[in-house]
Amino acid sequence: MSDFAQKLDRYAALIVKVGANVQPGQTVAVNASLDSAELARLVVRKAYEAGARSVKVFWTDEVVTRLKYDLAPDEAFLEEPKWSAAEKLELARAGAASINLMSDDPDLLSGVPGERIANAQKAASRVMKDYRVLSRGFKFSWTIATAPSRGWADKVFPDAPESARIGLLWEAIFKLVRADRADTLAAWETHLSELKRRADILNAKQYRALRYAAPGTDLTIALPADHVWLGGRKQNADGVWFVPNLPTEEVYTAPKRDGVRGTVSSTKPLSYAGQIIDGFSFAFEDGRAIRTSAARGAEALATLVQMDEGAAYLGEVALVPHRSPISDSGLLFYKTLFDENASCHLAVGGAYSSCIAGGADMSQEELAARGLNNSTVHTDFMVGSGELDIFGITAEGSEEQVFVKGAWAF
Repeated sequence: MSDFAQKLDRYAALIVKVGANVQPGQTVAVNASLDSAELARLVVRKAYEAGARSVKVFWTDEVVTRLKYDLAPDEAFLEEPKWSAAEKLELARAGAASINLMSDDPDLLSGVPGERIANAQKAASRVMKDYRVLSRGFKFSWTIATAPSRGWADKVFPDAPESARIGLLWEAIFKLVRADRADTLAAWETHLSELKRRADILNAKQYRALRYAAPGTDLTIALPADHVWLGGRKQNADGVWFVPNLPTEEVYTAPKRDGVRGTVSSTKPLSYAGQIIDGFSFAFEDGRAIRTSAARGAEALATLVQMDEGAAYLGEVALVPHRSPISDSGLLFYKTLFDENASCHLAVGGAYSSCIAGGADMSQEELAARGLNNSTVHTDFMVGSGELDIFGITAEGSEEQVFVKGAWAF
């Protein structure tokens, strides 16, 4: 077996055994693009070897997606994909594991009128509401991983020889998901234990709020009572542990919806809906983003926070050290799954219900009463750097340092 084949095999095993943690007799749904076909087929094999009863693959193709945005009539983007949503919801309710292999080109929809993109996203979001509730409540196992595509590799390695770019991206992915190590699964056990240690410390603290200070950032984020910090593994409704993001370096919770005030500036570009948003900032008052600005992608940013009422509020606060493996790679991936794990980040949109004690079994009305935001969107953006200080504000009003110049204080 070649070196590449060994790493790909370890990666597929990681996705199945740690990411989705496929159980004997379980159905598995794999969402994959044609660019990730080699990995997808290996994942299917590993899932069956783990005892899966059935593995269903949902294929997509970037060329076909772009053709629709370029050539379809406007009304096509108002159609709700009820057939697709119903199938995914049925699988989720039956406890099927979901494996998502992302390969999309960050610039795929560059030049497409923003109204078309917004209409398509709104239509899809409306019919995915019930699925989204199950997903954010971790009622079933799901995981997200990646595989290179030509467009993505060209974006990450523009100065490398064209023939080498996909190979370079594969090697970067393998390293950051620890598939370059002889015992990938053992390396992940060590890593997940460390994430849990950090989360346990923060859960014991139960800070009233966090204060962020960095160039262009002066932000205070209130935290709801009984908030829960999560990191690494999650537990589904059947008590099975899984890891939603491969890679993952974050420890995160939900902010109090109306308790965010001040300004925050991005530290990395955001790839959103096939477009790049860069050099952007938010100003918050009583939790709501009252102003946005961007050096690039200002229209896309404005569209994002107007997707629905909750899209202008924060739904996640995540802590990641500046010297994370992804940050140390020196690469900008233009893909949130990676870039968010190189940097402390926030998310506009819906909160994860499990970020409050007992939240997974609460209704949306109960979650809102406890201070969690509800929205059809959940979009992470990066705010961390080597200059970021974060302070935890205790119930008594005193401050304790949580991050010092981008590094954990404990």
